[in-house]
Amino acid sequence: MSIYADSSFFVSLYVPDSHSESALKLMDAKPRLPFSPLHLAECCHAIAQQVFFRKIPELKAQRIYHQINDDLAAGVWVRNALPENAFELCAELARRHGSKFGLRTLDSLHVACALELKANRFWTFDERQGKLAKAAGLKS
Repeated sequence: MSIYADSSFFVSLYVPDSHSESALKLMDAKPRLPFSPLHLAECCHAIAQQVFFRKIPELKAQRIYHQINDDLAAGVWVRNALPENAFELCAELARRHGSKFGLRTLDSLHVACALELKANRFWTFDERQGKLAKAAGLKS
């Protein structure tokens, strides 16, 4: 079984939120999840927003950034590049499903990456992304 998790899933592992318990439970099986520069950029932005909205202090954010880098270095996540055809498939998903689900570019880009990486499961806490993933044939 191949699993792709979007950035919302990873953020819930590092920043306690209403989805953290579910994310941690899914991690009990020790899945090998791909982690791309897209994940890193989105996670860093989400963590910075937590500081901006005063949900966590800057020092905690810095510790989280270091933990993500440490986990990448330790091989907890599988580093991978964005698949070569991800943007083309992203655009195709937007044409086929965008008006039905109100998709943002990053929603369809994550699903495109999952499809290009031949994942059969897609883990997200984003409702629109989850609907698109299901429409594209991915299980949750």
